[in-house]
Amino acid sequence: MDLVEKIEPIIIFLAIILGLLFSNVGIIAQNTGNLITPFLCLMLFGLFLEIPLNELKNSFKNVKFSLTSLIINFLWTPLFGYFLGTLFLKGNIDILIGFFMLILTPCTDWYLVFTKLAKGNLTLSLSILPINLILQIVLLPIYLILFFSNGISLDYPQLAYSLLIVIVIPFIASQIVKFILKDKLRDKVINSFGSLQIWFLSLAVFCIFASQGKLLYSNLESIVKIFIPLIIFFTANAIIDLLLCEKINFTYPEYASLTMTTLARNSPLALAIAINSFPSHELIAMALVIGPLIELPILYIISRFCLWIKNSGLFFVCGNF
Repeated sequence: MDLVEKIEPIIIFLAIILGLLFSNVGIIAQNTGNLITPFLCLMLFGLFLEIPLNELKNSFKNVKFSLTSLIINFLWTPLFGYFLGTLFLKGNIDILIGFFMLILTPCTDWYLVFTKLAKGNLTLSLSILPINLILQIVLLPIYLILFFSNGISLDYPQLAYSLLIVIVIPFIASQIVKFILKDKLRDKVINSFGSLQIWFLSLAVFCIFASQGKLLYSNLESIVKIFIPLIIFFTANAIIDLLLCEKINFTYPEYASLTMTTLARNSPLALAIAINSFPSHELIAMALVIGPLIELPILYIISRFCLWIKNSGLFFVCGNF
């Protein structure tokens, strides 16, 4: 875990602060909005470069782990997230949709960092990554239509166009690059873009807040409300993961891997889709950007909690922890 990975929340926070400061500069506020999508596409291109899709078959080698993870991420979490959202955010449909998009997308990058911190099974966590990515891309539009088609006017052609621009094109480009480049050069390109992902994301975040700073100021109270259901989501799911793993006799490395796989969220991908799918609903993007400011510190705390569970011996009675 290098220094940049350790301070990712700080980098994102600084991007927000700088964006807000420069939102008062007319020429910057007027032009940064056009740069958001390019930066997000570059970030996702780097993400897709790193994902080993040729290992997709490995996602189901550990059937018990894979099924448990998929059920939590794509059945329980959408229902629980929608319940929390409607309970705490019902008065603002845009904030609710932003919260729901954040909750629905399992992480495909920094969850590995926290899995390593918690001494989980990295190989197992990596194996579930491709199927998590594919399912969230497929299911996110379906869940949006299912839960919000009556609450907001969904522009289906715009949603399809968004997926094409921010998902399909970067994905195809990444696969072409991996196909045509030789091993050493391919690895160099992958590593370079991997290290740049946080900077592309931060530039996109800067542009969001620089172009929409006034909107944030006028809706600050509503956006801050997203913290309450987020804290409940992480706390409740962490407890559920622990009790479930103890019940079905997971080993400790499996428990740590499941916890991080089902808690960490893929806000950058959801953000890219939101920016292009809901261009006139800027608060959706705002909610997605605010999310990681609480998510990343909580994931660190939970990784330490997992280690405490391991070292305390509280669950050694089941013979696996």
